[in-house]
Amino acid sequence: MSTEPKKADHLCVLVHGLWGNASHLDYVASAVKERYDEDSVYVHCAQNNSGHWTYDGVEVGGERLVHEIEETLDRLDQKGYQIKKLSIVGYSFGGLVSRYAIGLLHASGWLDKLEPVNFTTFATPHVGARTPLKGTLGDIYNTLGSKTVSRSGQQMFMVDTFRDTGRPLLSLLADPSSIFIQGLKRFRNRSVYANIVNDRTVLFYTSAISKTNPFEDPEKVRINYAKGYDDVIIDLDNYLLPDKPKQSDAAEPSQFWKRIKKNAYQVPLWIVVALVVPPAITIFFANAAVQTFRSQRRIRLHSEGKNGLRFGRYKVPLVVQNVQHVMEEAYETVGAHQEPDYLSATEEDERSKSAVPEQQTKFEGQDRSGSDSALDEESSGDAHEGKHLLGHQPTLALTEDQFGIVDSLNEVGFRKYCVYIHNHRHSHAAIIVRSRKDGFNEGKMVMKHWLDHEFEV
Repeated sequence: MSTEPKKADHLCVLVHGLWGNASHLDYVASAVKERYDEDSVYVHCAQNNSGHWTYDGVEVGGERLVHEIEETLDRLDQKGYQIKKLSIVGYSFGGLVSRYAIGLLHASGWLDKLEPVNFTTFATPHVGARTPLKGTLGDIYNTLGSKTVSRSGQQMFMVDTFRDTGRPLLSLLADPSSIFIQGLKRFRNRSVYANIVNDRTVLFYTSAISKTNPFEDPEKVRINYAKGYDDVIIDLDNYLLPDKPKQSDAAEPSQFWKRIKKNAYQVPLWIVVALVVPPAITIFFANAAVQTFRSQRRIRLHSEGKNGLRFGRYKVPLVVQNVQHVMEEAYETVGAHQEPDYLSATEEDERSKSAVPEQQTKFEGQDRSGSDSALDEESSGDAHEGKHLLGHQPTLALTEDQFGIVDSLNEVGFRKYCVYIHNHRHSHAAIIVRSRKDGFNEGKMVMKHWLDHEFEV
């Protein structure tokens, strides 16, 4: 008597980032499939937001993603699968799209039908893409950045006003009473992976959901790595070791020549930049204008239901309770220079006095669903030295909306993993092995760690 082969009951949805497509997640998909056979997990790489369609904003992208998940579930049901569990993995901008989709899935009852198991993001700008820097150049950078990728750019730089809320979408996405936070809380495991260096697309503070950055200069601290992960994954519980003994004066010349050598290697790069960047910028902004126009047309057709699909049923209430805009308007987008700007001592004192104690989460003794906010404990001024050996970390010059997002998401709770990609300057792509390059091999260790510790079947 023959028996039919077992079919997976767990759907894992992978969501690519800005300008991306499903192929960017090929290695992530293959890593899951290699670890778990097709009888355990069915992996689906989202496709309905590819390329320039990612310009259309988090809301439109999230609605498309929910529609695609529903279609996938229907297709699997017709093939005899009985999907009972759901995991979602977001890369870069895809993490924001995923969080929006989770709110819609929660509001529409899907998370009552399916068990929400794992939610993980890799290098996602949870706190926006704005650079926390002051100065004229930074003002130009942040302003231009918000105008280059249509609605998605406005939302990531938090200069948008979402619907009739009077608030930026990312602020609403983190509102404690919203469908998005309520849906997020239902996942059994929540984790983020954040690059500490060379991720110029998504800075550490925003992917790690933190008000501080203890890795501003990794060469000046002793990093403690998790055993077995090739000096890529930083130890979650004790990420810094005691300071090295002070170097003797004899060692100073070698450090001096080391810096000279490092700068010398960068001279050819700057020559190339000087020659290539001006025409490239012209082409980039010309294309951005064209793609923004096309994006606005797609958004209009999407909202009117004239693109062949009806998305009206996804226009559910965003906030479960009636809430007022209690956070101040975002600071003027401010300038950029090479090093981040921090709050002054006076500003930090004012913030500590007005801080809500319930929003300050603890790090020690937490379970898997708890918040790993040791990075932010340091900014409160109350954390003790010792376990992480950081002392007081200065608070980044974020906006009030951004501080609110950090507090709210940390209250939900994420396990935060800091990633140090040494062998490639494009750590944003390397963290998920976006293409099969030797320099991206350290990303394979990130995937191994994720599957070892943060992906449950």
